[in-house]
Amino acid sequence: MHININKNSGDSLHLKRRMLGSAALFLATVTPLAAGAAESDNDKMDLEEIVVTAPEYVSMGGQSASKSNRALIETPQSVTVISRDQIDLLSWNSLQESVRYTAGVVGENFGPDERYDWLTLRGFNPVQYIDGLQAPIGSVSNVGTDLYGSETVEILKAPSPVLYGLTPPGGIVNMTSRRPEQEFSGEAGVQYGSHDHKQINADFTGPLSDMVSFRVTGLYRDRGTQVDFVASERLYLAPAVTVDFSEDTEITFLAYYQKDDIANASSGFLPAAGTHFDNPLGQIPVSFSTGEPGINRYNREQYGVGYDFSHNFGEGFSLEQNFKYFRADTEQRGTYGQGYVDADFDGVPDDYRTINRATFPFDEVVDSYNFDTRVTYAVDTGSIEHDILVGFDYRRYKAISAYGFASSTYPAGSVPTLDVFNPVYGVPFTDPAADIPYTDQVQKQAGIYVQDQVTIDKFVVTLSGRHDWVKTNNAGVEVNDKSFSYRAGLNYIFDNGFAPYIQAAKSFQPISGSNFSGDAYKPSTGEQFEAGIKYDGRALRDGIKLFASAAFYTLKQKNVLIADPDHLFFQIQEGEVKVEGIELELVTRIDERVSINASYTYTDAFLPAVSKHKASLLVDYTQQTGDLAGLGMGIGVRYISSIFGDAANLIRTPGVTLFDASVHYDTEEWRFAVSASNLFDKTYVARCSGMEDCFYGTNRIVTGSVTRKF
Repeated sequence: MHININKNSGDSLHLKRRMLGSAALFLATVTPLAAGAAESDNDKMDLEEIVVTAPEYVSMGGQSASKSNRALIETPQSVTVISRDQIDLLSWNSLQESVRYTAGVVGENFGPDERYDWLTLRGFNPVQYIDGLQAPIGSVSNVGTDLYGSETVEILKAPSPVLYGLTPPGGIVNMTSRRPEQEFSGEAGVQYGSHDHKQINADFTGPLSDMVSFRVTGLYRDRGTQVDFVASERLYLAPAVTVDFSEDTEITFLAYYQKDDIANASSGFLPAAGTHFDNPLGQIPVSFSTGEPGINRYNREQYGVGYDFSHNFGEGFSLEQNFKYFRADTEQRGTYGQGYVDADFDGVPDDYRTINRATFPFDEVVDSYNFDTRVTYAVDTGSIEHDILVGFDYRRYKAISAYGFASSTYPAGSVPTLDVFNPVYGVPFTDPAADIPYTDQVQKQAGIYVQDQVTIDKFVVTLSGRHDWVKTNNAGVEVNDKSFSYRAGLNYIFDNGFAPYIQAAKSFQPISGSNFSGDAYKPSTGEQFEAGIKYDGRALRDGIKLFASAAFYTLKQKNVLIADPDHLFFQIQEGEVKVEGIELELVTRIDERVSINASYTYTDAFLPAVSKHKASLLVDYTQQTGDLAGLGMGIGVRYISSIFGDAANLIRTPGVTLFDASVHYDTEEWRFAVSASNLFDKTYVARCSGMEDCFYGTNRIVTGSVTRKF
């Protein structure tokens, strides 16, 4: 046996009809697979002499949704868990790439940005968590943590305030770190690809003694992008140690360090005429940089250190606590485009080639410490089972930032203009200091929460409540907020693996920062109702692992942050928005040969950068027997419909269909892979935030890798 394991009401009615029709079509697709449960043993795959490359490709559970070991099918919420096996088999290198085939979430909203993972989840920007605790987010809701250090990516697609406190209504993204194991294993690899992409990476785990095990994960990357002059370096290191004091007591110490140095950091901020609209002089090259080499840069150091502790008291009682201290220091110097020169202010560019520019230096320091302590009690009375969770969490968050500003027009001539078709860089100018206060904030949040998951025969009832106390000091002005949040849901688990569910939830999110005038933002609140059905494939024949879901939701949020149309890099608050949507998703692995990721998303929202339709399908086949055992290939197609990129919904960029492909070969000790995203090198505009701020999408990227497995 050869096995290699590599670990308005009319609109609403129309939407509901669409939901029922889509769900029927979706379930009709799943049902023929279920029929396979009746196949005889002779039809089952012979498991002799196979190469197993992704045994955990399909995830059936995740800790984030309920902070327990409950299966996803018992959770009254739409959740996607992207496993390490998916990430490795499909050669994904970033969080943005990993959500390409996931319903409800869109990445790469600003094209090839080396700094952050720009995601939109149910119309909103999700907050990033690391190991269940909020990452050191500042002016952006994520911190660009490298995907290589994560064992899973868990996407909670609904308000998640009861377990996580201050969260947006769209949901959160939790990246779970790789953990030590008691059996030795590891890998070391190299990558080379487009834009002189060079990377070395390694991950090793194993025992240090009968009680202690370790893991060390790290990488170094050096690459450019499709934009001229950009040179991006990243160093990532994540050590971990687990101590098993007994079968009932365990503690894992976790840390990570990431350093990003991006020389000549620049992307987008291009005029709409020449990218999205026609320009009489032609199209602006994708490679054109509006920045200034030698001045543009982005430097960030971030780290987190903490532990996860668990103890089982017996008799159904257990205790868990996780703690982390986070810090992120960012220095940014950015020169960017401000649209064509229009000296006579008639609304028509003077020559359709000369652009004004501005420079925006920005420094930010964020540190926070977070802990979450929870006690669980499981009790079985015979006819009713209770999984009771009581928790208390606390977070102290401090953010200090400052900025500067100068442009071609203010003060006049401070920043030289640039010809988009014949750029001449190097004209001297003085880069202003980042000495204007932007944020000086300390926020303390404490929350107590209770959850009871009650199992009565085939019913699972989830009842959760939470109270938060939040004290925010913004530049000496103190604001106290408090709020009650809840989640109530019901699942019914049929014997064949289908599970319809309903859920209602309320969210509360005090918002860090202030607007251009220095006024602190008001807290944002959200309410959501969701109904759907899940299927875990339990009735299918051996060899088929499958998880599928269909969901309809409607949510409302008050005090929404949107881009300030008058002040770049600042935001303002609107009154209320309503979002409705449908999400269909399927992930399956058949006979350790065929992997399928399929999804469809319909989103009805008057929000910027939200596509109404997103559809994707990826199929990967790996030969598992014979002389070509281990050889595989995959092809994927993804479609995103047109979007309005600006807050006023005036500029609509067209939809785009993109193809991805990969070829890979696995042996017991080696893995060789070549992957290509945007295979046919489609040039497209990902978003136009305004007539001066358009961003090209990511062009074709081809990456080859060689990995030695231990």
